[in-house]
Amino acid sequence: MPAHPRGRRVGHRARLRSKLWGVDTLTGIKVFRQVVESGSFAAAADRLDLSPAMVSKHVMQAEKRLGVRLLNRNSRTLSLTELGRVYFERCKTILDDLAETELELGSLGTAPRGTLRITAPSWFASQRMADLLSEFRSRYPEIVVDISFEDRVVDLVEEGYDVALRVAPDSDSLGAGLIARPVRPISFVITASREYVKRKGAPKSPEDLAGHDHVAVGNVSSWVLTGPKGKVEVAVRGVQRYRAMAGVVNAVAAGTGLAPLPSIYFDEPEFQNVLVPVLTEYYLREATLYLVYVSRRYVPLKLRAFIDFVLEYSSRVPQVKLPAAV
Repeated sequence: MPAHPRGRRVGHRARLRSKLWGVDTLTGIKVFRQVVESGSFAAAADRLDLSPAMVSKHVMQAEKRLGVRLLNRNSRTLSLTELGRVYFERCKTILDDLAETELELGSLGTAPRGTLRITAPSWFASQRMADLLSEFRSRYPEIVVDISFEDRVVDLVEEGYDVALRVAPDSDSLGAGLIARPVRPISFVITASREYVKRKGAPKSPEDLAGHDHVAVGNVSSWVLTGPKGKVEVAVRGVQRYRAMAGVVNAVAAGTGLAPLPSIYFDEPEFQNVLVPVLTEYYLREATLYLVYVSRRYVPLKLRAFIDFVLEYSSRVPQVKLPAAV
């Protein structure tokens, strides 16, 4: 009896799928995506640790297998064809779904493990952070923490970070496509050293600030303070500028001038009995510490463990107690 037409069609589709998904197809998809995102065969070859000839071969095999041109090539640039763009978007979806599935399956029924990459401001490199990470290590010994302290906003996806600790006035300022979990309020306190106050006196009103030396991150010519009488903008005389908060706090401790500092510094052993708050009835800004990570359907177990731990840890560790103002 002759085969039913529908049966022949099903068999043809199965053979076609088998032809399209050969042994090297997944590798070819990865290579094609990297070529597009890198902008050249040479850059993709360098990132994939392949020869440019092998990268080119994978792309040509994909075009031959599909029967369409995916890339427009000339001596200087590459660009996607219309069909190439469709294929590229589908390739990204396939690879991202595969990566998330492997992460999810790999964590089921197991303890959190792997390397957790964290980025945080430079002034988070403190004893409090060391204590937090030490306790986290005791609870999750199979997670290796790789943390960078730097005063810039990194691209979590592009630079391969799992989570960022960021201080911002609100979650809307942290960017689209990101999840921001509030942890706790962060206060910035106008600060001097005891030696500076002994030498030059402490400001008693915002207007007094004009007669004092100031240290800042970047180029700052004025401060907007909020206090009992609302907001007031005052001019400040900057005498030193730094690229990182760590430089500012050391300059203040050395008696160079005044600066708004995160209150966490008053808890650091090297600055206790050195730094002193001034004008405590005024503050420069209200801010919140956030845990920031990329929005995704599946959160890796190592990241989920860190988020839950930080929220729990912060709920039981008290805010820094400031010394008496002068």
